[in-house]
Amino acid sequence: PDVIIEAQFDDNDAEHGQDHLQDTLTDDIKKLSLDTGEKGKSAGVTGVHRTKQDDGPKVNDPRLLPDEFLQRTAKVVYILEKKHSRAATGFIKLLADRNSELFKRCAMFSPVDHRVPRVYVPLADCPPDFVTKPEAYSQTLFICRIVDWKEDSNFASGQLCKSLGQAGEIEPESEGILTEYGVDFSDFSPEVLECLPQNLPWVISPAELAKRKDLR
Repeated sequence: PDVIIEAQFDDNDAEHGQDHLQDTLTDDIKKLSLDTGEKGKSAGVTGVHRTKQDDGPKVNDPRLLPDEFLQRTAKVVYILEKKHSRAATGFIKLLADRNSELFKRCAMFSPVDHRVPRVYVPLADCPPDFVTKPEAYSQTLFICRIVDWKEDSNFASGQLCKSLGQAGEIEPESEGILTEYGVDFSDFSPEVLECLPQNLPWVISPAELAKRKDLR
């Protein structure tokens, strides 16, 4: 029977050329053919009858293939550290099903970054007139932070942190990006500002210039 062997072409094969890869595959196919012939002879001696489906090596059996042609697989068993800030910028809107019980308690937050899931946020976090005038906030950017995501739910649960302002403006967009990536853009503390020169305007002293290489 035909045996299909999938091989991964790496840098070592590129150095030796395509002929090296073909020779390797040919040798492995010959080994499989010899193994199949020996199994057939032993089956004939012992008198074991094999059906047509059992003839030849099983392609899906990884034990018949060399290790270099196997793709290693793995699965995540534990989250050691959460690197994402769980914060996202986006827009809020009412739920589609107005008759559901969830409609009375939550709104839908749609992140601008499509890698982040949509989030249920409490109506208590939304502006007071959001339910009566949702269209007034259709272009308002909000920051939402994900707090939970249950296994049986298609959407995460979160809380609205603040309203940034109109979408498309530089300041709200910049603040949203900095918050998503966990960048602290708050004002410096008085202790930090005290480390700066207090006598302004400040200039580099001649003694300091003498010790430095001028790269201006």
